[in-house]
Amino acid sequence: MFHFPSLPELLLSLPAVLWAITFHEFCHGYMAYLLGDPTAERAGRLSLNPLAHLDPVGALMLLVFRFGWAKPVPIDTRYFKKPRRDLFLVSIAGVTGNILTAFAIGLLIRLFPSFFLGNSALRLFMFLMVAINVGLAVFNLIPIPPLDGSKILYVLLPPQWLEKYFWLEQYGFIILMVLLALGVIQAFMNPIVFLLIRWIL
Repeated sequence: MFHFPSLPELLLSLPAVLWAITFHEFCHGYMAYLLGDPTAERAGRLSLNPLAHLDPVGALMLLVFRFGWAKPVPIDTRYFKKPRRDLFLVSIAGVTGNILTAFAIGLLIRLFPSFFLGNSALRLFMFLMVAINVGLAVFNLIPIPPLDGSKILYVLLPPQWLEKYFWLEQYGFIILMVLLALGVIQAFMNPIVFLLIRWIL
């Protein structure tokens, strides 16, 4: 899963990466919009235009290492009627969009196997669509700020633990980078990503 891709694989990965990060952030923004928050729409982020959501470093990480991030969609919880529930729904929406994409691609492959097996480039592209969307989903479920998993954890943590967790948020990106450099994230993600890919395909 975590290997430096060849040039053909990089080229085929590019549209898969752009779709994965764009749909992920769109789902966050659209869910917030459905729950009464117009912030993403006003910021021009309720869009399927990749340029609206692109974070160059996060996209490069996703392109090369199969995990990464996009520019977070802005939300304002003051618009939510039930802030804890609605924050959970917004946070899980991006991951859900990636998993649904992977399942949709997997279904196409199952329904029309001869069509995809007969074209090696198309077969690789479809596999990359599944792998990249699954990788992005699993990575974002890690409960370290600023990933989606941290927002989900906010909702689930007892109130007396929240202050310490909010304090941790300022160091979240550093912690994430250290864990990536040590290979901890990869060791955690690999089995889950492989299992999901095998299940989907």
